[in-house]
Amino acid sequence: MLNDRYRMIENMETDIERNLGEQPIAELMRNHALRAQDLVASSTEQITHKMVARACKGRRLTPNVKFKIRNAMNSAANKTYPMETLFTY
Repeated sequence: MLNDRYRMIENMETDIERNLGEQPIAELMRNHALRAQDLVASSTEQITHKMVARACKGRRLTPNVKFKIRNAMNSAANKTYPMETLFTY
């Protein structure tokens, strides 16, 4: 019975892909000559450099963090990017 539980947990862990590859936000940040510090500084919400780095690398983020990153990007770039432009998931 205990082995079944471990198999179930192992299957759940392999079903969710967490590393999704570099996201479009990374390219947009390069095009605008923005760094993680620029997004953190321009944000009115609490975001960290680590959140920005994870967003660029393609680590799966919660919807709340994605919204914060999008708002910071829009503020720093002085443009309005929709979520679909910044993230592929």
